[in-house]
Amino acid sequence: MNTSLKVALLQANLHWEDTRANRQMFDEKINSIPEKVDLIVLPEMFSTGFTMNAVEMAETMDGVTVSWLKEKAMSLNCAITGSLIIQENDNYYNRLLFINSDGSVEKYDKHQLFTLAKEHEVYTAGQEEIIIDFKGWKIKPQICYDLRFPVWARNTTDYDVLLYVASWPKMRINAWDTLLKARAIENMAYCIGVNRVGTDGKGFEYNGHTSVYDTLGNCLFDESAIEDERIRIVTLDKTHIEETRNKLGFLNDRDNFKLIF
Repeated sequence: MNTSLKVALLQANLHWEDTRANRQMFDEKINSIPEKVDLIVLPEMFSTGFTMNAVEMAETMDGVTVSWLKEKAMSLNCAITGSLIIQENDNYYNRLLFINSDGSVEKYDKHQLFTLAKEHEVYTAGQEEIIIDFKGWKIKPQICYDLRFPVWARNTTDYDVLLYVASWPKMRINAWDTLLKARAIENMAYCIGVNRVGTDGKGFEYNGHTSVYDTLGNCLFDESAIEDERIRIVTLDKTHIEETRNKLGFLNDRDNFKLIF
């Protein structure tokens, strides 16, 4: 078990509906990470931008982008995660893939589909919560709009890290900042949010605010100049989680419930 976890967060301007250009761009960014890390995090729909054009842009689990992710993870001996459009059994999914350093894959399909953009008319909602056990760390992945729904993120399994990848627009960035901090505090876990920057093919602007909060809601980054393309590296500390939970014990008072779909 690793008592520390070093994570690289890639805040990038995506090429609209151009999977080849995005793979090349992220290939360069990943290769430029200045130090060895355990995990690399890419934004939501990192290969296309947040598009409803699933018919044209979807790939399969044995497609080019998934193969590229596996190659990068194995060659760098680290894990890589982010979401992309996957077609499977005649359905389309906004699917987060967590690629381990040995090339094995774990997946999470976005549960809360963004009805304002009619995502629910194109994609199939995931119905499974997952916890990824990575180097002794329990990581719960989520995607963008999931952030607005605290019950879906509730820490009933004593996870260590709540991880969001997103295409969260500039016009609602205050909600992003506020909810990431709230999810960290209420779940007594690290909360990571990786967002994109730039303007997409529909004219929506994104201004990043990629952040990491500790179990008390403290931001681990200097929050100035956070709206440009950048790679941010953070080291998470398991001791911080244990000491805070042992001292305060708020999770002991959580309600018991069961989600019904």
